[in-house]
Amino acid sequence: MKARLPVFAERRARGFWPLAVVFALFVLFMYGPMIVIVVLSFQGPDGGLTFPLRGFSLHWYRQLAEGLGVVDIGAALARSFTLGAAVMVLTVLLSLLAGLAFRKQLRGGNTLFFVVVASLIMPSIIVSLGIALEFRLIDGAIKGLLQALGFQDAADNYGTALGLYTSALGAHLTWTLPFGLLIMFAVFNRFNPAYEEAARDLGATPWQGLRHVVLPLIAPSVVGVGMFGFTLSWDEIARTSQAIGDVNTLPLELQGLTSTVTTPAIYALGTVTTAVSFGVMAATLLLLFALRRRRTRLRKGGAG
Repeated sequence: MKARLPVFAERRARGFWPLAVVFALFVLFMYGPMIVIVVLSFQGPDGGLTFPLRGFSLHWYRQLAEGLGVVDIGAALARSFTLGAAVMVLTVLLSLLAGLAFRKQLRGGNTLFFVVVASLIMPSIIVSLGIALEFRLIDGAIKGLLQALGFQDAADNYGTALGLYTSALGAHLTWTLPFGLLIMFAVFNRFNPAYEEAARDLGATPWQGLRHVVLPLIAPSVVGVGMFGFTLSWDEIARTSQAIGDVNTLPLELQGLTSTVTTPAIYALGTVTTAVSFGVMAATLLLLFALRRRRTRLRKGGAG
């Protein structure tokens, strides 16, 4: 009987290597610029924006910590992080509630679904301009109301409702909620309602069934929705540009610095923002791993 060759020694299909080359080029195209920026950010004090690499140091990271001109990088970083956290929480909460609601037939549900998802196909800058216009109309209405009530000083001192946790938060949610909603729809479409029925047969209330049965089963997907919410908000520019008000998030500051900063400090800032994104993804994977281990232990405990 002829011995079977090891898997690595088996003959590849005719199209394997051309497809492998295309895939390698695709990966290089996607991650090559990121790798170049990370490498150039570690240049020495005499380094420039291009190769060759002149020395190796943390000089530009120290300069970044000291500040880049009049831009407060630390404040912009904090604004982006807190806004991303708020978007993440609201995206998870609203997507979960919508997923639970859409498990039943809702009057006007199809229309509501298309309204939510429509923001994905609209140009981001148009969404941002529309939100800014809405809040300017709100500003005009508030000023008019204050004047009508006789509070002229308050109307004169009133600024704008545009802000980080008003218009900017709404603009980011128009981007993250459709993704969260689609994920929740896919999750509940595959969810077996027999688990909930078994919980009810054992005397569980609807809240207990949600807390102890539904949420543990869909927890990995909920964590994924949270990661999507934060990372999509973290690097959003177009939807933030017109709706942010008088402050800037870190991506907007980074965009503005590209025309004024001509040193590798801009690469150091790009590397830091990328590291935060990868850190969030790593934390998400660790949390998913912990949830999987916990589920495995519970199953073994139940079987025992």
